[in-house]
Amino acid sequence: MSIAGRIFHWLGGGRKPTHLRRGELGERAARRHLQKLGLKFLAANFRADDGEIDLVFKDSQCLVFVEVKTRSSEEWVRPAAAVNQEKRRLVARAARAYLKQIHNPPVKVRFDIVEVLLAEDQVREIRHWPNAFSPAQPQR
Repeated sequence: MSIAGRIFHWLGGGRKPTHLRRGELGERAARRHLQKLGLKFLAANFRADDGEIDLVFKDSQCLVFVEVKTRSSEEWVRPAAAVNQEKRRLVARAARAYLKQIHNPPVKVRFDIVEVLLAEDQVREIRHWPNAFSPAQPQR
């Protein structure tokens, strides 16, 4: 990094917004948690034209597409509730793009949700919901 870049960074420039930093913290915590459960990490933040997958794992002979929701409060609603029908559709589309990119192997797939709850920017609780939803039906 250049001297100007270091000064800019030191002065607080280039610091990510709070919600992005919390999201990254949640994804790292979810990744560690799932690895401790024995899942094999494959990819993070896979982006397709019309969707994104936070984490991709392999669990035995199954590909696991994971949506991570990080929140500092549950006052209004559980974090998993944010994975509505539209979000599920986008995740499923991105999963199809991921499968296409790896030449459509004959494997089972599942869609999990991991909720990460924070307290003062520290992980307080992690909840894993395996097979939380099915891919959306194709639009006609």
